[in-house]
Amino acid sequence: MKIAVTGKGGVGKTTVSAILARLYAEEGRSVLAADVDPDANLGLALGFSDEELDSIIPISKMKELVLERTGVDAEGIGKFFKINPKVDDIPEKFAKTKNGVKLLILGTVDVAGAGCVCPEHVILKRLISHLVIRSNDVVIMDMEAGLEHLGRGTTSFMDSFIVVVEPGTRSIQTYRKIRELATELGIKKISAVGNKIRGAEDEAFIRENVPENDLLGIIHYSDSVIKADRSGTSPFETAGAVVNEIRRIKEKLEITQ
Repeated sequence: MKIAVTGKGGVGKTTVSAILARLYAEEGRSVLAADVDPDANLGLALGFSDEELDSIIPISKMKELVLERTGVDAEGIGKFFKINPKVDDIPEKFAKTKNGVKLLILGTVDVAGAGCVCPEHVILKRLISHLVIRSNDVVIMDMEAGLEHLGRGTTSFMDSFIVVVEPGTRSIQTYRKIRELATELGIKKISAVGNKIRGAEDEAFIRENVPENDLLGIIHYSDSVIKADRSGTSPFETAGAVVNEIRRIKEKLEITQ
């Protein structure tokens, strides 16, 4: 399974990504979780401590690695560089494991400082493509709302693209924009998950704005998830009701593949 999880900031996509990853690991599967969100919090949601995460350098910040793999010297930014760098060994070298899940933090590119087409961007895009075509792992990618790191060659290997939405107009607008962009990239399986549902009115709002065939399921608002976030711990251990709801979403996702 190759799954990308995205949505408007704050909708809970990191919680969904982390619990999906833990559920697959619980089955004994080889799982790699990739944090592609600029606000990287996936590690905490997977159960890593602050101290463990402090020792992890995002791939985009590994300057020597980026320059070496793209064939650019320290003063050569702006000149020609490799657009197909070697990345297949990066997951094994730099991923850290916790609770049966391998975590790889990709990091972000400072567009204002480096430009849109730069060695860091090339490395990240190439690495995401490699993760999607890996045959031995379940890959869960916690994405940002933008899809700039995805390309047509990448998306053809993706099993599912999940947009997490909450009961609000701005979240639905983001969902529709992501769906439009994903369709343009050739992604065929685009689904949605309704999160932070407090009651019948919230659920009705989601169902009115997301086509029935696209809706994988509903996740209710949980104080346990909020407490886990505040304490920097994994909701997998404390938010049993939410874990069970995401377990049912996972089962439906597998049935529809």
